[in-house]
Amino acid sequence: MAENGSVEEFLAVAVEAAKKAGEVIRKGFYQTKHVEHKGLVDLVTETDKACEDLIFDYLKQHFPDHKFIGEETTAACGITELTDEPTWIIDPLDGTTNFVHGFPFVCVSIGLTISKNPTVGVVYNPIMDELFTGVHGKGAFLNGNPIKVSSQSELLKSLLATEAGTKRDKATLDASTNRINSLLFKVRSLRMSGSCALNLCGVASGRLDLFYELGFGGPWDVAGGAVIVKEAGGLLFDPSGKDFDITAQRVAASNPLLKDAFIEALRQSE
Repeated sequence: MAENGSVEEFLAVAVEAAKKAGEVIRKGFYQTKHVEHKGLVDLVTETDKACEDLIFDYLKQHFPDHKFIGEETTAACGITELTDEPTWIIDPLDGTTNFVHGFPFVCVSIGLTISKNPTVGVVYNPIMDELFTGVHGKGAFLNGNPIKVSSQSELLKSLLATEAGTKRDKATLDASTNRINSLLFKVRSLRMSGSCALNLCGVASGRLDLFYELGFGGPWDVAGGAVIVKEAGGLLFDPSGKDFDITAQRVAASNPLLKDAFIEALRQSE
């Protein structure tokens, strides 16, 4: 465990940071947005940048010896290597496209890894005022109440979430839509909410039964939600069925009853 602080302290400070950033997001949500393009459809706003600065500054005041990885700084400065040191991995505004359009599925995602293992997770949607938290070995919560994954055991009765991603080349889009086509025959329905972190929390809270995404931005999309899913009794894995790798930009999540059938359905959709 990290020397300078307990997991309870890490969680409390992360929640404070998320709520401070949430205030900025809430104010910005109802105002005119100033948008830049990171790619063809990948957006960034001044709110993303302001929130990352705010969260980093707040966490660094409390934990000056910890390492930090953030979406916007990484986008500007290149990938930061994940080490065994306590490392805060932050997405200051997951669901930027939703934010720009005034669609209320937006959140702050803060994760702490220790020895590369997701240990503390905080995901906060300030528009809906939903705070998801998880600490390794201590359970997962929504606004202080315990949450757990669904008990659904039939793929055909399951609600699946995925995302379209930000790439728009024909090969990627064809692979995505062919996969979705195949899966839609095997599940009840499909959702694209526009936030990887909130999709993970959806599985953790039983709102969603299944989630997968390929080629998302980076570890900041999953670092917070990963702990919350596991602590809610869910499973995280690579869509191929291999072990989950926080740096791989590939993730799948489900309850334990659906994992094998889900992996088989994903394999058949390739």
